[in-house]
Amino acid sequence: MDIVISIMLYLLLFALCFSGTVLSCFSISGTWLVVIAAILAALFKDSPFPGLWTVIVFVVLSVVVEIAEALAGYFGVKRRGGSGKAAFGAVGGGLLGMFLGSMVPPPIIGALICMFAGSFMAAFLIEWRRTANSADAGHVAMGAVVSRIGVMLLKILVTLIMSGYLLLGMLLNLEP
Repeated sequence: MDIVISIMLYLLLFALCFSGTVLSCFSISGTWLVVIAAILAALFKDSPFPGLWTVIVFVVLSVVVEIAEALAGYFGVKRRGGSGKAAFGAVGGGLLGMFLGSMVPPPIIGALICMFAGSFMAAFLIEWRRTANSADAGHVAMGAVVSRIGVMLLKILVTLIMSGYLLLGMLLNLEP
């Protein structure tokens, strides 16, 4: 492969991995940008790394992280003794908050803050209605927020590991 094309490919892959990591910091699906980078690298790189197995593992990791994120509010509420309705409310409130927050400038920050607020408020209101105790409802609702933050940190970590493995492997021309 021509050196200029190789350099452009590496810059594109680095940009995708970097962007994926930044997006993951805002609880957006950055892992998928790293999957795209791995696919491009597999298609256009002359070396055997990354191969099909690397792409498959990256896809599986991305799916697992997305499922964990979708269920984070649910499990955070349930872990703190909340009802099933409050747990589903935390998931729905988080999704609604993220959607509505994307309209608040700056959109990425607005979506992130509103996702946390939506999870908290939905879980709090449902649990407060059930128990008529604001302290208990607040405790349960904080479980949704704490678990969402934990999954966001997990998403950042997975994105960093995937990016590091892909970029370092390409630089070292690792065999899969």
